Amino acid sequence: MSAPLARLARVKSSLSSAEARRVALTAQGFARPRPETAGTRQLNAALGRMSTLQIDSVNVFARSHYMPLFSRVGSYDTAALDRLLFARRAPYVEYWAHVAAFIPAADWGLFGFRMDDMRAKYGSKPGGWFDTHRDIVDWVRAELRDRGPLRPAQIEHDAKKVDRGPWWDWDVVKHALEYLWLFGEVAIAGRRGFERRYALAEQVIPAAALDEEISRPDAIRELVRRAARAYGVSTAADLADYWRLADRAAVMAAVADLTDAGELHPVTVEGWTNAGKPTKAWLHRDAALPRRVETAALLTPFDPVVWFRDRAERLFDFEYRIEIYTPSAKRRFGYYSLPVLIGDDLVGRVDLKADRAASTLLVQSAWWEHARPADAAPRLAEQLRLAAAWQGLEPISISGWGDAVRDLADVMPEARRHEAGPPEPIALAADELAS
Repeated sequence: MSAPLARLARVKSSLSSAEARRVALTAQGFARPRPETAGTRQLNAALGRMSTLQIDSVNVFARSHYMPLFSRVGSYDTAALDRLLFARRAPYVEYWAHVAAFIPAADWGLFGFRMDDMRAKYGSKPGGWFDTHRDIVDWVRAELRDRGPLRPAQIEHDAKKVDRGPWWDWDVVKHALEYLWLFGEVAIAGRRGFERRYALAEQVIPAAALDEEISRPDAIRELVRRAARAYGVSTAADLADYWRLADRAAVMAAVADLTDAGELHPVTVEGWTNAGKPTKAWLHRDAALPRRVETAALLTPFDPVVWFRDRAERLFDFEYRIEIYTPSAKRRFGYYSLPVLIGDDLVGRVDLKADRAASTLLVQSAWWEHARPADAAPRLAEQLRLAAAWQGLEPISISGWGDAVRDLADVMPEARRHEAGPPEPIALAADELAS
């Protein structure tokens, strides 16, 4: 059972740390049972609760944008998500929302203020890159107008045929495309593999969204509203980070407006302090507080539950850093460890790798956190089996690195074992590095 905010507000204006975790996880959809079959409707519902889906190029176990949906709805056909994200005139499009992320194409106008800021920062500086490369920028625009959508390699190939100087290389073409994307002139028209296809915005974005003009205060207010709904309970820092809003005064003005309108309610949360004083926090009016959250899931490092590391520490007492760029000998937990959610807490982390050649899921390391429940090992084992089946991997092999690997081996007699120790960095294919 859950209670809406209006009911909570009448009886209390503070939350325990456990209550805050349950509110936050419920807002993200983790209080819902996973559907027996997850199709387009379930994927859209999960995307709607998050409002955005971060993109990351690393593909050790599964690409990061596939993971939040798996965490919430269980095994699903990734081709169904691809159709939502990459099809011609798809309902979602990429933009610099929470860094590079998917947003509804209808929300393009919400980020007009950011496009203006990007142009002011990068496109207006005399002597800057954009100013000194206007010839190639104009040529790239013309190529997209006449031939788009195009991959950078297609433009770079044709540039080689034209005697325009040694600076007409892929890097310069890519720079031009990226700047035009940040400025809102260009949009991403899907991907081939993981390589972007670029087009003029009018070739991708619905006309109504492209023509919509939203003032900066109105756009920031709407983004803060969506962040508050997606988080359930949040601080000003949380709300700003969800969309990487640098203007704290504008965020606080939006919070004040939404509080006056009854959409946000001030609350204090046990343990949320700053310099010994309670940190100001707000509940969204649609926030719900279930008696318990019965879930188990593996999270990507870029899931909204953990992507703001300060919030993860506040909510779960979970210190989280991915160690991709840490020398292997200095890694504590693994190359790309995934937080383990059981119930309403983060109780561990596992470093997974898909060995496609051997069709095997490698558990490179596994670690427990504080206060794990007694059934943590079998519940994590079930998630590993589900993850392996989702990715078409069989069998599972467990290393000897980490204080949770023995517990997992005990409850997974079918699993193989492989050499212990920190894994070496993984060499990524060119299409995995392309963004």
